[in-house]
Amino acid sequence: MNTLSTIIYMAWFLSEILLNRILRGKAPEDKKNKDKGSLAYIWIVILISVNVAVYLSYRTQFPILQQGSLMNYTGLSVILAGMVLRFYAIASLGRLFTVAVTIRKDHRIKKEGIYSILRHPSYAGSLLSFLGFGLSLNNWLGLAIAFIPVLAAFIHRMDIEEKVLTEEFGSEYTDYMQHTRRILPFIY
Repeated sequence: MNTLSTIIYMAWFLSEILLNRILRGKAPEDKKNKDKGSLAYIWIVILISVNVAVYLSYRTQFPILQQGSLMNYTGLSVILAGMVLRFYAIASLGRLFTVAVTIRKDHRIKKEGIYSILRHPSYAGSLLSFLGFGLSLNNWLGLAIAFIPVLAAFIHRMDIEEKVLTEEFGSEYTDYMQHTRRILPFIY
C-alpha cells in the first residue's frame, strides 16, 4: 500500500466516523429513531467485510489486472468519486440528513437535484466508495467480499428507511418511488 492509498483510505474512514458522530439525529423534536439496529448492522458488516477482503486479497491470487498499480489508482479514484457524491447528497439534504432513520420536525421529501434521480444518493456514494475499495485491492475475491455484503446491508437499511418514509408520507412517497431509482440511475 502506498502513501496515497493510506491517505485516501484514512480520509474516507475518518469522514464516516465524523458523520456518524455529528449527524446522529437526536434533536428533541425528532420522532423516535426507527433504525431497527440497521446502522450498527452496517458497521459490523463493513468492519468484517473490509478486514476479510484485505486479508484474502493478500493471501490469494485472483488479480483483476496484471498491472496492479493501475487498478489501485482506479479504485482510489472511484473511492473519491463516491465520497464526493455522498457529501454532495448530504449537503443537498441539509438539516434533514441524519445517520439514524428518523423523521425530523417539518420533514419533507427532497425531490430536487440529485434526489430527482436517486432516492438514496448518499448510500449510492458510500457503495461507490466500497466498490472503489474492492477495485483498489486488485483481487476479484477481495472485490466481491468488500462490496457484496456491504451492498446487502445497505439494501436492508434502504428497506427500513423506505418503510418509515411510506408510513409517514403515504402516497407522496410511493409516487416519488415510482419516478426515481434507489441507488443506480435508470436501473435500480
